[in-house]
Amino acid sequence: MRRRQWLGAALAGGSLGLLQGCGGGLSVPAMPEGAELDPELRALLELALNAARDAGASYADVRVADYRTQALRAREARIVSVSDDSSSGFGVRVIAQGTWGFAASSLLSREEVVRVARQAVAMAKTNSVLQREPVQLAAGSRHVARYRTPVRRDAFQVSLEEKVERLLSINALAQAQPGVSFVDSRMTFVREHKLFASSEGSLIEQTLDRLHPGFTITSVDQKRGGFETRDSYSDPRAMGYEYVEDYPWEEDVREAASDAQAKHSAPVVEPGKRDLILHPTHLWLTIHESIGHPTELDRALGMEANFAGTSFLTPDKLGHFRLGSELVNVVAEKTAPGSLATAGFDDDGEPTTEWPLVERGRFVNYQTTRDQAHWLKAPRGNACSYAESWRDVPFQRMPNVNLLPGPQPLSLEQLIASTDEGILLKGRSSYSIDHQRYNFQFSGQTAWHIKGGRIRGLLRGVAYQASTPQFWAACDAICSREEYYVGGSFFDGKGEPAQSNAVSHGCCPARFRQIDVLNTSRQA
Repeated sequence: MRRRQWLGAALAGGSLGLLQGCGGGLSVPAMPEGAELDPELRALLELALNAARDAGASYADVRVADYRTQALRAREARIVSVSDDSSSGFGVRVIAQGTWGFAASSLLSREEVVRVARQAVAMAKTNSVLQREPVQLAAGSRHVARYRTPVRRDAFQVSLEEKVERLLSINALAQAQPGVSFVDSRMTFVREHKLFASSEGSLIEQTLDRLHPGFTITSVDQKRGGFETRDSYSDPRAMGYEYVEDYPWEEDVREAASDAQAKHSAPVVEPGKRDLILHPTHLWLTIHESIGHPTELDRALGMEANFAGTSFLTPDKLGHFRLGSELVNVVAEKTAPGSLATAGFDDDGEPTTEWPLVERGRFVNYQTTRDQAHWLKAPRGNACSYAESWRDVPFQRMPNVNLLPGPQPLSLEQLIASTDEGILLKGRSSYSIDHQRYNFQFSGQTAWHIKGGRIRGLLRGVAYQASTPQFWAACDAICSREEYYVGGSFFDGKGEPAQSNAVSHGCCPARFRQIDVLNTSRQA
């Protein structure tokens, strides 16, 4: 059912009367002119807030949300799968007796709204006996606003026929390239539509769009039976279908086919210390794992350990620990257009912002939410609260985390030319990091031998190992803004039960001196 049908069917029959029966009091503010809510939906929000208050909540918020995901996949000249899924419901979150409580339901009815609100309060009161200290919310403000991901062309308004044609044309082009044995292409489109109202008087409507098109090319060595692959470099974006239309598919397909075939005869790397130039299509994941996760405050405090553990960046290091060289400046934000974690407000109803995590190599801040700010004696959090769906409780999730460009004009070509002996890595491949985000190992889609300031050809079996501080301290050059690129992932996992968050990381090509390189190839 469409959202208006869903709400109308659930609320028809006098929700305003039940609101009065619950005691009234809290009211939902009016949206700006021309953006008013359905009266039924306004009544639902007020009903939830008042039911929570009457049950004993000192704070309450409600999220009514619907999510849609469309995915297509093609293999060679045929479509393998098409899916179009949706999910709708609401969640009520409260503070009662100094403790968080949460409950949710997919059944949107007057009786269910009251039941869920009361259940959230009951949860909080029951859990309060285990609470070590009361929840403390940083001072908040009342916000009445609407936010929409900027899109030029709504992906959900594009016909399946047009999307299918695009996938099959990518595959046809790939199959026409020498040495290509198989090709798999896909597109995924996601939309979150959510309405947030709080007992503090906020009313926020947000529509967030994301998409991820891509392909994988496989080349089989008919003589030896081995195979090599190369994925596209089309990272996901928070945009409309214009990303699919504007992406240089032909260039990427031709390069991917050439790379996959060339891997068969590429020499294996000789282990040892090497200068590494990491392309942004690779470096974004290293940033995510070695800086993004360690600067999550709940990991640093030992309150979160799922999906590869806690963090070596404990609070005693804040403000003085040397995490990298003077060139390393890292900011967190949820405001950059096109980046996956970007929104107008987080799921606490707080406006998104930008702040430093690392300044001139020094660790200076964490990612935080409104209820974590007091642990750092900060006046407010960094708007990092997010829930994967209406049925999940919001908690601290990673924003976009970006390595800033270098201060001097420097192109990738110039950086390569100034490197006598080294390796250029492009694309994401395998990755591993320990449970404090300290020691890690990464490899890339392609690894290029640099000798005498020039690219000499591909290498096989390249992986590198380092500790996080050692690695970032070895950074001696970062290209300038002209080389800036944003990578990212739909699937940043965290929590128990697990939730997934979409997040981007922007950066420029950067060089790291004398990093330990391994040979992981099975063929000598």
